[in-house]
Amino acid sequence: MARGPVDVRVVRGDDGTIRIAADPATAADPAAAPDFTRAVLDVAGAVLTWPALGDPVLPVAEIHDAARAQQWLWAVYGERVAGAVHACAAGELAAVRVPADMTPLAGHAARLGFGHWAARWWPASHLDGIPALQPDLLGLELAALTHECQQLFDDEGAQPDDCVAELIEDHQVALDPLIQRWHATPPSTDTARQLEDVLRSVDHAADSAGLDGPALRRLRSALDRPRRPDGSPVDPVTLFVRRDDHALAAGEPLVAGGRLIARGSGTNDWRRYPPGFVDASETAVSWTARALGARRQIEVEVVAHIAAPVTAVPLAAEVRVNDGPRNRVPLSRRVDVWTGRADLDLPAGETDPHIELGVLLPGFDPGPGPEGGADRDSIRALVRRRLAAATQPDAHNLPPHNGTYGPFLAEIAAATTDEDY
Repeated sequence: MARGPVDVRVVRGDDGTIRIAADPATAADPAAAPDFTRAVLDVAGAVLTWPALGDPVLPVAEIHDAARAQQWLWAVYGERVAGAVHACAAGELAAVRVPADMTPLAGHAARLGFGHWAARWWPASHLDGIPALQPDLLGLELAALTHECQQLFDDEGAQPDDCVAELIEDHQVALDPLIQRWHATPPSTDTARQLEDVLRSVDHAADSAGLDGPALRRLRSALDRPRRPDGSPVDPVTLFVRRDDHALAAGEPLVAGGRLIARGSGTNDWRRYPPGFVDASETAVSWTARALGARRQIEVEVVAHIAAPVTAVPLAAEVRVNDGPRNRVPLSRRVDVWTGRADLDLPAGETDPHIELGVLLPGFDPGPGPEGGADRDSIRALVRRRLAAATQPDAHNLPPHNGTYGPFLAEIAAATTDEDY
């Protein structure tokens, strides 16, 4: 992210919070966009936010502890911004416009933020032809990036994004395949250099955290030995095979019957459930209303994500009929769909009910939000561009997008693994 200075405004709010944002005349505020269009990073004394869509920019910072933030402010925005924040915190200034530098740490932080965005919002979909990212591959690269960005974090608070040890422990199953891929990749390629950088950063991070175990010992041994000059061909399908294929799960199959009253599609709001539950397509949620004698019943079908859990998970559909109260229908996974049904409170003569339906995970759900269809389409277009770029031999030399530069290893694996999407 080595570019010329960018004007930002540093403003102290009435509550003492200090905000750093690009000049409103030159950049939009990412906080005004839906959750899934923003990359967010919780750092020492502040929260950093980038737009997932659009041109590369410096983050918007909401600083709640200026003293803690000083350890990284100068390295992300430059000394002039750090000085302006200090002056605002001391009450010497209320607002000031100042040039910020596009620093190397700003680029690493933007990539880390985008990686966390991908872990949460990547729109994996069989219906839309967008492959899922391997969580273990992405997790190890996030561990490496977090280690490189340690200046952003401190020990004074539990910043959830400073989780190097947890990431390594949770995703170390991918270490052996990564080592094999590294040995099999010609040393002069960008992918080989990226693989080595990630593996060495994971090794340094594990050593700093005092982690040990067979996989980490094999990693250290591999890094200590000279690389083979010519790697043997390795099939990424066998290395990065997904172990979370669809599996038969308990769930009562829906039974056709009765008189059809109406059918339609529901809203697939990504914010209302965690990643890995539901296919991200707009057409993943459907319903059918039937008359069974005097009863009125709704049947719900939701296409499951490839990693959707098969155990008892309280995923539910929220149904609203003719602007009435919102009622929940429990869903269970059956093969590759979530299904459920419930009685509807409909007058006997009702032939054209207005039905709204969405999917949620109780306890996680923030509530229904705006439709956001255009934003979701933009996100799908973004990930398709990134996957297409990941198949190019010079992908790492492409112009930066959103400060993330080249593809993640998980994107390369997703783009080059021949699976039925």
